[in-house]
Amino acid sequence: MNELPLMPVRRLHNYLYCPRLFYLQWVEELFVENADTASGSALHKRVDAPSHGVEAIELDEREKLRSVSLSSEILKITGKIDLLETRDNQKTLLDYKRGSPSVDDLGNESAKDNDAMQLTAYALLLEEHGIQVDNAAIYYAAVKKRISVAIDTALKERCIQFIKEALEIAAKGKCPPSLENDSRCFSCSAYPVCLPNESSFWAGQLPEIPKHTQAPRPPLDHGEIIIVQNNAAYVGRKGGEITVSLEKEIVTRHPIEQIQAIYLYGTPQVSTQALQSLMEKNIPVSHFSAAGRFLGMTSGLPTSGVDARMGQYRIFSESAHRLIPAREIIRCKINNQRVMLMRNGDVPDGILKQLATLRDSTAEASDMDQLRGLEGMAANLYFAHFVTMLKGSAFETFDFEGRNRRPPKDPINCLLSMAYSILSKELTGFLSTVGLDPFLGFMHQPRYGRAALALDMMEEFRPLVADSVVLSLLNRGEITKTDFAYTSQGVMLNDAGRRAFWNAWARRLDAELTHPQFDYKISYRRTFDVQCRQLWRFCRGEAARYYGITTR
Repeated sequence: MNELPLMPVRRLHNYLYCPRLFYLQWVEELFVENADTASGSALHKRVDAPSHGVEAIELDEREKLRSVSLSSEILKITGKIDLLETRDNQKTLLDYKRGSPSVDDLGNESAKDNDAMQLTAYALLLEEHGIQVDNAAIYYAAVKKRISVAIDTALKERCIQFIKEALEIAAKGKCPPSLENDSRCFSCSAYPVCLPNESSFWAGQLPEIPKHTQAPRPPLDHGEIIIVQNNAAYVGRKGGEITVSLEKEIVTRHPIEQIQAIYLYGTPQVSTQALQSLMEKNIPVSHFSAAGRFLGMTSGLPTSGVDARMGQYRIFSESAHRLIPAREIIRCKINNQRVMLMRNGDVPDGILKQLATLRDSTAEASDMDQLRGLEGMAANLYFAHFVTMLKGSAFETFDFEGRNRRPPKDPINCLLSMAYSILSKELTGFLSTVGLDPFLGFMHQPRYGRAALALDMMEEFRPLVADSVVLSLLNRGEITKTDFAYTSQGVMLNDAGRRAFWNAWARRLDAELTHPQFDYKISYRRTFDVQCRQLWRFCRGEAARYYGITTR
């Protein structure tokens, strides 16, 4: 592994809280904002008024120096000191924390150990630059108190030892195991990406997860999705807002912090300033043709995740290894197709038995061709009886004689193609976010511009999400033949049809299912993320196998 950069002192604080948190945030560069980290950042913004570095400490005679950046090649750390006060020739080091101090059984308050260690590391940095700290304290904003910390030789030696341990873990290049049933996990900002209980189960460390445990909290990703489908629209930035204008008049304003994604249909224009702001916040802009075909995505730099991508490339080169996730994905897809027909259709028992046999046969598939054959036979049975899931006027109004595409030749195939395109887009984004390469799959062959891994991952979700959205739109009468444009090049949704589609899509992604392994309720949108993170762990060698999503 290449030589590590200097470790930020705040990462020592992470290490003492949880080595896995430290590794995820510093080595993997996976940082998830939550209410606690956001308020902590806000606190530091209020108190930070930067001085001019270590030279200012030596030359400046002011009483207070704030936000002084220091580093040490000896200790291999770097940090930014919140405040250094000088009064009566006594130098006091102060660090700000948003929370509360520790309180013992007698009501005595003291600094938390990881807070004290972070403060000690700052003192060591100052000492190396010739500044001796006389007093040290932590200001806890929740109780508005300074809690003194006695930085003695023993505390400094402990701090140096912890720094060495943290650097050794980082240098090994292997993520530490997750904590088990630890109360710290549920208040940890990294919980949505760490998934401690789930990760232990996937790694084979737990025979099963206790039922009815808490579902994994999602990251702060429930902002609004902005959909722009007017070719005359212009997306720009004004201050901290993204604006949408028509004929130079702003029609909507959206605070950047509240945006989850932007979808553009056709040829709306986007300013460079808006794109740069969105990329800095890692907010993707997805581009679709007027017919709804996913063209690509503009986003910020992907998660580092080099080891996961290297593992992904190794798996692709080993046919036996590729079969492990592929068998499970196709098993789940056939199972979910069967469940859809059982719930919504009128299908002979013999067809359901054939689907069950095909589903169970996936475990014995000896190569990818045999697995694709099983998938193809199941798909033929499923779509041959798809029309039985149409109800009432939808059954009488819409004809469906099987799948066709590029371009779709009838309204149902138009809706299915639209749903599959959006599903592919969703999973492309999630796979990029977790650090995998969306364009190198296990089943779908790589091809220029084709997100093969996203196509793999979407197979188990096609019936449960995409097909369900289409059936909901038709059977509820939310979409009619007037919502389609019929051209010589095929059938596509018009503006009204797309609006109806997006309402149904959002409703489905917010719907909950019972997780087949963990038995908690979880939304489909959150499930996309959890499944991609599971595959990420499989590619890194941290999961023994891949578990797909099925419903009963």
